[in-house]
Amino acid sequence: MRQLIKKITNWEAWPFKLLYAPISLFWLWYILRSRAVWFFTPSNPKLTFGGMEGEPKKEMYDLLPKEFYPATFNALPSDDFSVIKERLNFHGIIYPLIVKPEIGGQGILFRKLDTEDELRKYHTKVPVEYIVQQMVNYPMEVSVFYIRHPEQKNGMITGFLHKVPLQVVGDGKHTLEELVLQHPKGSKRIGEMHSKHKLSWNKILLPGEKYMLSYAANHNRGAHFINLKEYIDEKLLVHFDEMSNSINDFFYGRYDIMCNSIEDLKAGKNFAILEFNGCGAEPNHFYDTGYTLIGAYKEILKHWKALYNISKYNRKQGIRPWKFFKGAAFLRSSKKYMAFIKAADKTIE
Repeated sequence: MRQLIKKITNWEAWPFKLLYAPISLFWLWYILRSRAVWFFTPSNPKLTFGGMEGEPKKEMYDLLPKEFYPATFNALPSDDFSVIKERLNFHGIIYPLIVKPEIGGQGILFRKLDTEDELRKYHTKVPVEYIVQQMVNYPMEVSVFYIRHPEQKNGMITGFLHKVPLQVVGDGKHTLEELVLQHPKGSKRIGEMHSKHKLSWNKILLPGEKYMLSYAANHNRGAHFINLKEYIDEKLLVHFDEMSNSINDFFYGRYDIMCNSIEDLKAGKNFAILEFNGCGAEPNHFYDTGYTLIGAYKEILKHWKALYNISKYNRKQGIRPWKFFKGAAFLRSSKKYMAFIKAADKTIE
């Protein structure tokens, strides 16, 4: 009974649909007010579907100045591996590197690869177009949620997080399996962890040895979030205002960034944008940071209101929402694609 009560009250672990169900009437109200099911699509006009779901990462990188993100190129499963090697040399990408699907999210098919053999195996098994990207070695990964009304040059930062990927630290006594079982989040993903780390599963980690269970710093991949809201100030906002104004027609979403330090990020140096997400980005700063369920709902509704207002304004400027059947077909295709890559993710170590 205690376990059942704990599971029910641990709202942060609820499935997405269950978490959002109680406030879905507010979303329906925006649909009715807009007279458009896909009212949000004008929010970020240069992103497919406004960045709600299924947008290609090419769109995002094409909007960013090249100095803002790591060396990156796209690859197709049909490409000869020799071509992949040539592109690595051309872009100056060295191991370790990161691979991830061109369309995707939630850490699906995201891998850190240390050797050419690992890349070859990934290339052989991955069934979709993917991105090869230089791994960034800055010590901090942060996310910044940014909103700017199109009429204004200055926006606001509503969330600032330090994201710590799922990891364990050795003590010289316990095996990796035992450490995962002791981890509050890792223990809930034991099957996935065993599948991806079976070669080290029975290894005893040295005292203080850090072992990365995942390099995808997503909440649904077990990452831990640390709230940095006390560091949100004018200096940080000015930097993101300048950056966001340089990205044509980006008004609502979340940046995922590697940086050397918060101060360097504020100074606009020693950072790299891994990607930014449009209107489908969740204001994830309510996870792990002490919010109550009611507090989380207030944050979500605040962001939905801003999204509605941005979309309404852009619509008045002539950017029409997607038509119903176009959006419905796109969502069906996107959901089918996501199911496909989730299945593929289980087959690749």
